[in-house]
Amino acid sequence: MSDPSVLQIVLLAVLGLVAGAVNAVAGGGSLIVFPALLATGLPPLPANVTNSVAQWPGYAGSTVNARGDLRGQRRRAITTSIVAALGSAVGCALLLILPQSVFDAVVPVLVLLASLTLGAQPWIKRWTGSTERTADNPKVLIPTIFLAAVYGGYFGGALGVVLIAVLSLLAHDTLQRLNAIKVLLSLVTSTVTVILFALFAPVDWFAVLLLAPTTLIGGYLGMTVAKKMPDGVLRWSVVVLGVAVAIYLFLR
Repeated sequence: MSDPSVLQIVLLAVLGLVAGAVNAVAGGGSLIVFPALLATGLPPLPANVTNSVAQWPGYAGSTVNARGDLRGQRRRAITTSIVAALGSAVGCALLLILPQSVFDAVVPVLVLLASLTLGAQPWIKRWTGSTERTADNPKVLIPTIFLAAVYGGYFGGALGVVLIAVLSLLAHDTLQRLNAIKVLLSLVTSTVTVILFALFAPVDWFAVLLLAPTTLIGGYLGMTVAKKMPDGVLRWSVVVLGVAVAIYLFLR
């Protein structure tokens, strides 16, 4: 950012707070900040990597707040975190090597499908008989988490929507506990992007300095709201936001 105005500084700080809360509740908060960074004059690639780095404190705050819901999920958390870290590294590499247009073409479709899949989860479970399942489906869950993390490393917008949709179908637990895994995996994915982008990508550190504190506060407070929401309300909050994000990406 070159010579930002007071309005731009205040706007980024406020949007960081909102994005952190949205990421905790549903996912997609990074798409609140990304357009704002573009509006300040940053080109798409620097805006993308700056946005990814700035989201890390929000995920950290959400994960700290979710530690109670993470209890009893150690094996699931460790396994999926390792896979998410690997996938994120691959996604970061693709971002730095390939043209942005290659992946942008499929991002809206992925977000829309993930959102609609989450909305249809009760019917899908009824049709497949998965309501009787008492354990995760690791043969499908692990590679799917890997692909979601590749997406997260490359772009990251609405990663939470993708992750919660995957977890709700392939992992056996309440949506609140799966939401805790979602924010943990988002933190893992974001940690890898912070390290790699800090070393190899054009991060605007002044913008990160403005966004990071408020995303941390927003992420912590947002997780408190998410933990109190019934499964149905949480599910449809994610669906509505996910569809809105997909429409934004189609039109962008």
